[in-house]
Amino acid sequence: MTARIYQRPKNAMQSGKARTQEWVLEFEQSEARRADPLMGWTGSGDTQAQVSLPFPSKEAAQEYAARYGIAARVQATPPKTLKIQAYADNFR
Repeated sequence: MTARIYQRPKNAMQSGKARTQEWVLEFEQSEARRADPLMGWTGSGDTQAQVSLPFPSKEAAQEYAARYGIAARVQATPPKTLKIQAYADNFR
């Protein structure tokens, strides 16, 4: 049972930074998804892949994984880049 710990990215549809400071522990899939022959929906018998646990910090998520014997890898957060631009730059 392996998991990944990452910081939740900002949603493309939001302008604010709500819930971007929390860290998430998600279990990786242990079996492949397969298509249902009748409806064509994809699914698997792996219920751990549906679990997503939020934590206030990376250390709290790592402590939880260590306490329960979960092999977890931390995914680095990409650096935030800001494009500072004035409205007048659109007309240059």
